[in-house]
Amino acid sequence: MNKADLSDLRAEFDAFVRGKCDTESCDTKETAENDPDELPVPGFVDDLTDKLLSPYHSGVYFSRLDIKRVAEAIDESIPIKERKKMIRALFRHTTKQAYLRSAFDEFNRHFGGRILIYTELSEAFPASKHFFDENITKIKKMQKMLDQMAEDFEEIEATDEPMMI
Repeated sequence: MNKADLSDLRAEFDAFVRGKCDTESCDTKETAENDPDELPVPGFVDDLTDKLLSPYHSGVYFSRLDIKRVAEAIDESIPIKERKKMIRALFRHTTKQAYLRSAFDEFNRHFGGRILIYTELSEAFPASKHFFDENITKIKKMQKMLDQMAEDFEEIEATDEPMMI
């Protein structure tokens, strides 16, 4: 391709973009209102997200694939996106304690797998045992927190305001 062709292509593209945005379909307010990621979530979700996705607090790094596997295990379908958005989507419509318990049980299964891995690694590398033990302690603390959250969860009716939790 020569420079004239690229210039023509660029001009065509710019005209196309201007034409699309002149019809106001590019308005950011309109797309933000229709974005499912921006829908409100119950109050506990933000705190849970901060603790669950932070290896400093939970002792485990949950990848997007791990979160997707948790969702599939409880018969939920969520798209693979940013991890925080995935957690918000997973718990956005939580109204029943049984649903919350099943989700937390699945996270606990993942925690159990990581504890086994950390135990094996600490046996294989005794000089690093204190690092793995610290993460195992964090995992157990996180498991207790999830159990407490599930116990304290109050079910709401579908007609109740979800932000009042």
